[in-house]
Amino acid sequence: MTKQADIATNKKARHDFEIVETYEAGLVLRGTEVKSVRAGHINIRDSFARVEKGEVLLHGCDIQPYQNASFVQHEAKRPRKLLLHRKEILKLASLTHEKGFTLVALRAYWSGRRVKMEIGVARGKAKGDRREDLKKRVETREAERAVANFNRR
Repeated sequence: MTKQADIATNKKARHDFEIVETYEAGLVLRGTEVKSVRAGHINIRDSFARVEKGEVLLHGCDIQPYQNASFVQHEAKRPRKLLLHRKEILKLASLTHEKGFTLVALRAYWSGRRVKMEIGVARGKAKGDRREDLKKRVETREAERAVANFNRR
């Protein structure tokens, strides 16, 4: 079994979107990009994926240029190909054509020596939904505190 260590997470995605399904995808990177990811210079906050011409491309993923590289560098925000099975790509294509669904990058992590990306099929939350989630979180936190205080006595 391979160890999974998180490289970057997109906390904003779970706040702004309701995640319906998640998928694990491989990420096609160049040599300098891998070294930059190893150094932790990756940002997936505004990352999303699109199905284009039978391929899934990750847009908005910011991998900063590697400092110790020679004159050959990569573009920081270029579209990167995600590796998925053909059936998964077709399913994602049909889901994203429905109104209100999008593909959002949730986290990047190491799976052995490979960089993997967890993407989610998401539906945007309304402002009221976000407030409801916040209220539920506050209520559960208060209930847990009350139980902890009761158990201490």
